[in-house]
Amino acid sequence: MQTKLTPLLVLASTAAAILIAALPVTANAQPAVPGEVVVKYDDGTSRDQRAAVQAATGTGNPEPISRQSRVLRVRDGESVAETVRELRRRGVVEYAAPNVVARAAGFVPNDPGGGGPGGWRDVQWNFLAEAGVNAPDAWQNLRARGGPGGKGVTVAVLDTGVASADRGRFRRSPDFAGTRFASGYDFVARDPFPDDQNGHGTFVAGLIAATTDNGIALTGLAYRSTIMPVRVLDSRGEGEAAVIEAGIRYAARRGAQVINLSLEFGTLVRAVEIPGILDALRYAARKGAFVVAASGNEGEQTIAYPARAARVVAVGATTEDRCLADYSNGGRGIDLVAPGGGLDAELSSDPNCQSLGSSERPITGNTYKGGTRRRFGLRTEEGTSMSSPHVAATAALVIASGVLGPNPSPRAVEEHLKATARDLGPPGFDDRYGAGLLDAAAATASPNPLPPS
Repeated sequence: MQTKLTPLLVLASTAAAILIAALPVTANAQPAVPGEVVVKYDDGTSRDQRAAVQAATGTGNPEPISRQSRVLRVRDGESVAETVRELRRRGVVEYAAPNVVARAAGFVPNDPGGGGPGGWRDVQWNFLAEAGVNAPDAWQNLRARGGPGGKGVTVAVLDTGVASADRGRFRRSPDFAGTRFASGYDFVARDPFPDDQNGHGTFVAGLIAATTDNGIALTGLAYRSTIMPVRVLDSRGEGEAAVIEAGIRYAARRGAQVINLSLEFGTLVRAVEIPGILDALRYAARKGAFVVAASGNEGEQTIAYPARAARVVAVGATTEDRCLADYSNGGRGIDLVAPGGGLDAELSSDPNCQSLGSSERPITGNTYKGGTRRRFGLRTEEGTSMSSPHVAATAALVIASGVLGPNPSPRAVEEHLKATARDLGPPGFDDRYGAGLLDAAAATASPNPLPPS
């Protein structure tokens, strides 16, 4: 039996912030606009009094904020810190502070993407807030808890292999320079070297754990997690049921906390035809592995195995318009949806399905380029194969964050991801979107406010 595999940034608004006068002025404080201070005068302060304060403190060019608040330019060559201290000593000044600079709420890495002005955000719409899974706020949630990314969590990628090492004619992807890898196995060639001979597995692994904030290529949703590469699909992206079963057992036995299956059997394959895989999935559940799989790409109301199995989280695909993708399988058993790119299905009655960006955009990843195993670059794919790793990576972030406590069960992680998803389609759970669009930021938010550091 062989699989049929179809390989397949809207940032939260920035907000200004003003520090109150009680805060100290230090040389290495929050970044601020050079040469500018923010001052508020007491109610009733006259224009002449404000002019006298500016003359005495070497400030000018006032820009009104409110009735008694102004942005002032430092004109006498003194530092902002010294000017703030001078202003605070004036009797009619309620407060004075540097004009500090805020940034988007989430962590924004410096990965260049395709080289455009927005870097990775120009192409990785799937990680942003409006149409994607809101990775920046999720990353910030993890950083606030002291454990950046998915550090400490192992995600097994059962696929065409991963470009994880320099070995013979194969090269490690440059965007995996800082990515951790656990020992894997090639169940196709039957050796301990799961080199990617297709590019699909490298693409999937990059979505999960590409090295992030390293100034190279793209970002990985669960960066700093550990990837366990398990090759179960050949160079054409096909794999036998017995090989996939062995791969699932290997990953579970080796302690993978998350297993990603961006592969599908055709929707005509029945459970009775793959008993070994179903038994392996039960084994993985007993071992405590969270297993996620692509729902399939036939555009049918039937989920393909292995996603259809009871112990697997089945993931459908959405587009940049936040619509169901026209190829995405749904129906009974669909659990969640995540970005997969491509064309919208005809769901004009869905109020969430609307034009939000560049329609039909695929998912962009970093993998082989030009038909060689030695050159890498950006490539685009679409399909539920791309949706599944979003859920796998977010599961890794949830586990790493500790929001569900230490060592949460796969069922607890699944229910949490569903409870924090953005509802799409008809209100509540439905057979097209399941619980809704994956929301990594909501899933990793602390259930209670963190104490001040």
